[in-house]
Amino acid sequence: MELQMIRDRIATIRSKREALIQLLEQPDLGTLRIDVNQALEEMDDLLEEFDRTFPMG
Repeated sequence: MELQMIRDRIATIRSKREALIQLLEQPDLGTLRIDVNQALEEMDDLLEEFDRTFPMG
């Protein structure tokens, strides 16, 4: 797989992160809040690792 194709897919993932943040703001989320929060943490870790492995430039 080409690096640019991977970068494009990562950009798509980054754009969907905002949807999880908006979901966290819902007052009636209940115990699902734990799962959404964990998903955000794992996504942030993976994106950070990607950026370290494939720095821009």
